[in-house]
Amino acid sequence: MNLHEYQSKELFRAAGIPVPNGALARSPEETKRIAASLPGKAWVIKAQIHAGGRGKCGGVKIVHSPAEAGEAAQTLLGKALVTPQTGPEGRVARAVLVEECRPIRKEYYAAVTLDRHAAVPVCIVSPEGGTDIEEVALQHPARIFRAHIDPRYGLRDFE
Repeated sequence: MNLHEYQSKELFRAAGIPVPNGALARSPEETKRIAASLPGKAWVIKAQIHAGGRGKCGGVKIVHSPAEAGEAAQTLLGKALVTPQTGPEGRVARAVLVEECRPIRKEYYAAVTLDRHAAVPVCIVSPEGGTDIEEVALQHPARIFRAHIDPRYGLRDFE
């Protein structure tokens, strides 16, 4: 199952995990309305595609007015974003996540994916943040931690 960032954050929110306020938009007008309804003086507009590396290819924009939010959405919606995970054809952004911009104190990386070789889910975490996680894996593999998840029990407290 592939989840977009907005879907993951909805699940986090439902589980009581704090995430920035935000909502999905499918048009520049909707993007402007959402930005105007959110607190703060800056917002982050994020293209929703199933691939990492969106920020490096222009798929994440920080804006300082609802009008600027709409302009950012205009440039992202319908555009194919090319990242190392998409191949040369890229993936087309059909929606954007509009979120309040919050100061970053520390970034971590966390993912749950399928270990196809072991045929079980694996939880992958790192204290090195989410941007350039592939570089962290190459340069500092000891900073990437993995725990296979037994489907019968899930992650246990000690894990």
